[in-house]
Amino acid sequence: MLNFTVGPVMSDPDIIDVANHSTPYFRTSEFSEIVKENERLFLEFLKAPAGSYAVFLTASGTGSMESAVMNILNSSDRVIVINGGSFGQRFVELCELHNRTYTEVKCEFGHQLKIEQLSDLEDYTALLINMHETSSGVLYDMKMVSEFCWENNILLIVDAISAFLSDDIDMETLGAAAVITGSQKALAVQPGVSLIALAPTAIDRVEKNKEVCMYLSLKQALKNGERGQTPFTPAVTTLLQINKRLTQISNRGGYCRKGRISPLWLRTLETA
Repeated sequence: MLNFTVGPVMSDPDIIDVANHSTPYFRTSEFSEIVKENERLFLEFLKAPAGSYAVFLTASGTGSMESAVMNILNSSDRVIVINGGSFGQRFVELCELHNRTYTEVKCEFGHQLKIEQLSDLEDYTALLINMHETSSGVLYDMKMVSEFCWENNILLIVDAISAFLSDDIDMETLGAAAVITGSQKALAVQPGVSLIALAPTAIDRVEKNKEVCMYLSLKQALKNGERGQTPFTPAVTTLLQINKRLTQISNRGGYCRKGRISPLWLRTLETA
């Protein structure tokens, strides 16, 4: 049986094999090197700006969405939230939960965001968007969103959970402060790890903002990441699978010029 869901998706046999072994102890220099390589390749494929760092949270993508709202934003921010479906609504609920001042920009289900919907929203400090609103299948016009944020000095936070490795993402060109993804989408490994790429603008905010949560703290994640570790016990096997997957992509030519690469299991089917 073939699994064509948006995620978790089918994994390459070599990825599955990683989970067929006992989980190793992770407080070692060898594991630290693997985590650092994961960070390097993740940032490379995102085309992240110089000075960016990545963190790996043992959580679903929602964990990273919440971490971004808690750690990058603060109570003085005025936030635009693009809501075109279930995951845009999740950002709305997170802003509500964490007392972030926000304005919700509603898109009719299955419809594209229009620049006219942003025209009166210049006096804001941040914008949250799900690049690909998985619940409706809409891939937002990120060039338009990026230009709006550049022109109005608005911090851009992008949920690319179902877009990373599936659609064009140039983090530096977008001017994104943070980009979020998850292990179970186009990375095509087991669920359990959410990745966040943080540009210097986001890191500066994390360092200045008051820490409000231990487990989802980006301060602690960044500090531990300096030595290739995580603050708490991570999903070790999933991080090993991520390393295998990113290395496979790199060895097979890297991220395609058009910014698209089909899952390895699908390429196997295509050549069978």
